[in-house]
Amino acid sequence: MTNRSGAPVVVAVDGSTSALEAVRVAAREAATRSRPLRVVHAFIWSLYDVSLTPAPGAPLEAGFRHQAERFVAEAVTEAGKVAPEVAVTGSVVDGAAAPVLLAEARDAALLVLGSRGLGGFGGLLIGSVAVQVSAHADCPVLVVKGEARADGPVLVGVDGSNLSAQALGFAFEEAALRDAELVAVHAWVIPVAPSDLLPAAYNVEALAAEEERVLAEAIAGWSERYPDVPVRRRVAYGAPARMLVEESASAQLTVVGARGRGALAGMLLGSVSHTVLHHSHSPVVVVRHRREDRTD
Repeated sequence: MTNRSGAPVVVAVDGSTSALEAVRVAAREAATRSRPLRVVHAFIWSLYDVSLTPAPGAPLEAGFRHQAERFVAEAVTEAGKVAPEVAVTGSVVDGAAAPVLLAEARDAALLVLGSRGLGGFGGLLIGSVAVQVSAHADCPVLVVKGEARADGPVLVGVDGSNLSAQALGFAFEEAALRDAELVAVHAWVIPVAPSDLLPAAYNVEALAAEEERVLAEAIAGWSERYPDVPVRRRVAYGAPARMLVEESASAQLTVVGARGRGALAGMLLGSVSHTVLHHSHSPVVVVRHRREDRTD
């Protein structure tokens, strides 16, 4: 699913506590995947509101850039402590956060972001840079938030769409890497108003059985590919975002597609994925089509 030969895990840093936690997670992810780690800081000196004085005769930008380089150096050191076997490099890249990260994602196996930031990633709150990057990146994006429960399952939202299949494949891969159970959630709704009309208008049991079939078919091929991954299916009537957020409380990772259909209709960030990014109790991975897989 995410195997690009030699592609690194990339992590964004800005000197914040959240970013350092993202570095630790990224280092472990790189070690698990046997991939190098690239630490990146986006640098626009005019965004800094701290007072850093450059050396006499040096341009104003030099003082800020020194701080940016220190952010990267500290992150590289931290990554080395967590995963000494991983090859780690770091760079200060000129540009705004979102464009820099989207460019980095083109050649990455995984992009890791903290949920909050400062400095060069000012405003890296869920709903701004993280959402923009998650919606448009050409690789899966892991947003580090909440609490990852090491013994919890990998949770994935499934709706039967092609992109949902990619998210499901990524989730199976992660569950195999982590030796974890996979929990596949499929929510469905009936678009009518008065609940007392349901028995007359629909055979609810038949609809539920059909939704069970959709999930079973979506999982079947991946279960054959990953026979050692235990799978628990959850099909229920209700809002998919709410179900995923509830289930995330016991998960070590939650995986969603960037857009979907059916009960997950409009799963472009701003609906289900957006809600999960905001409210998940565990780290979230957003998966979307890579550039070579898309027609847009």
